[in-house]
Amino acid sequence: MNSSTSFHVPEGLDISKLPKHIAIIMDGNGRWAEKRLMNRIRGHEAGAETVRAIVRTCREIGIPILTLFAFSTENWQRPKIEVATLMVLLKKFIDSEQNEMIENNIRLNAIGQLEKLPKDVRISLKRTMDLTGKNKGMLLNLALSYGGRAEIVDMVKVLAGKAIDGKMDPHSITPEIVADHLYTAGMPDPDLLIRTSGEMRISNFLLWQIAYTEIFITDTLWPDFGRDEFLSILIDFQNRERRFGNVV
Repeated sequence: MNSSTSFHVPEGLDISKLPKHIAIIMDGNGRWAEKRLMNRIRGHEAGAETVRAIVRTCREIGIPILTLFAFSTENWQRPKIEVATLMVLLKKFIDSEQNEMIENNIRLNAIGQLEKLPKDVRISLKRTMDLTGKNKGMLLNLALSYGGRAEIVDMVKVLAGKAIDGKMDPHSITPEIVADHLYTAGMPDPDLLIRTSGEMRISNFLLWQIAYTEIFITDTLWPDFGRDEFLSILIDFQNRERRFGNVV
């Protein structure tokens, strides 16, 4: 994740007009491995290398926030051996990238039902989040044990509790108040959502936040997704006309 001082800006990319927040559904690790007659876990290991490359690229060009869909609430239903191995790989990634995040001024954050993660993963996650907590160069969000519907339900429970306790008039609830009670409170909504592997769905990811997010779907499997394709998507994004429901 070390930054490069010799980063080449491709023709057509305007560094002054980059998205402030990019979200990525990292899909295709298992299929990548199966196509190569490998164990699915090998695909997840290869996918971790892609994470490093994309985080590095975002830091180099100046993307303020990157949110990666790393493990969903539905992923808990996968075979126990695969889930256990994924948790081992997650802890390994968090621990191995800790120094690089510190050196490159990257702050690590996690969103989701983190209490469901194994204790050793939660310990590693908290340690790295604490050590990088004052970093200002970039925010790396890992969506872990995350589901968009679960996030909205959690928000409703909090607001309902405040209303019952007399701390909030339910008629005063606005979209801004809702946003302030989501896992992503204080963050701008994603400008761009990228999904790899060609699947045409959002898979319960950031359901509230992506109301006006630009979406780009690529057939590339996540382990094969690289810097050049990522930058070409950013160029495509900059050529889109964003109206947010208005007539321009």
